Amino acid sequence: MKIIGITGGKGGTGKSTVATAIALELSRENKVLLVDADVDCPNDHLLLGMERKLFKKVYQRIPVWDMDKCTKCGRCGPVCHSNAIVSIKGKEPIFSPEQCNGCGACVIECPEKAISWGKKEIGKIFKASQNNCNLLSGELKTNEPVSEFIVNELNEIIEREKENYDYIIIDTAAGLHCDVITALENCDLVFSVTEPSPLGAHDLNLILELLGKLSINSQIILNRSDVGDKKLISDLAQKYNKKIIAEIPYSKDIVNQYARGAGIKNNNIKEIINVYIK
Repeated sequence: MKIIGITGGKGGTGKSTVATAIALELSRENKVLLVDADVDCPNDHLLLGMERKLFKKVYQRIPVWDMDKCTKCGRCGPVCHSNAIVSIKGKEPIFSPEQCNGCGACVIECPEKAISWGKKEIGKIFKASQNNCNLLSGELKTNEPVSEFIVNELNEIIEREKENYDYIIIDTAAGLHCDVITALENCDLVFSVTEPSPLGAHDLNLILELLGKLSINSQIILNRSDVGDKKLISDLAQKYNKKIIAEIPYSKDIVNQYARGAGIKNNNIKEIINVYIK
């Protein structure tokens, strides 16, 4: 069983297009789990034309005040770095659960032990399937601040179910935040999808540096390779001693497949699988 991450610092480079295409191609002969860990904006099910079904809700701890014990000392507010608590000495605390990240500073600070733990729903996990390809999709609730809690839940499900699959493909969010690091931490191999543009090169540099710090084996996939300055990416590949393992040119055929939600079929994807995955 191999766990393969598909990432790329910049959004819009075709990361999900590549992830779904690899999962679909691998599933022709293998049992595959595709994990959509871009929980702020999951779209793998749309690209594959899958109908998701709710698997479970995800909760986060939040503080609850016992006002019979609370002395209105005002100490809980200043320690709340997410500004979820407004406390003025002599007045009851005002709490905004939408801003709370569950850090627990208020519970520790309270001298009267008047704060205990409750919970709030912060997102959902969905499942879907298509032939030999199963989809696990996380989705963060609107206005919730901490997406890595959903990714942590995905990782726990992966750990429980991984022996049922030959390959697990993890499609991460864009950027280098905690949710991306959490999604990548158990991967055996990562493909960084980029484009030959200044912004593509800038964010590829950051993601390759991150992957180096995480000591994760990684290579580069250059999407829309015939649009822009390819030297920007080849220079970075040389800097980090990486290979550009595939160059996918802009194609109206790929755009049409994308729009139909039928999954992308491309010879470059087959080569990636045969040479670098199997």
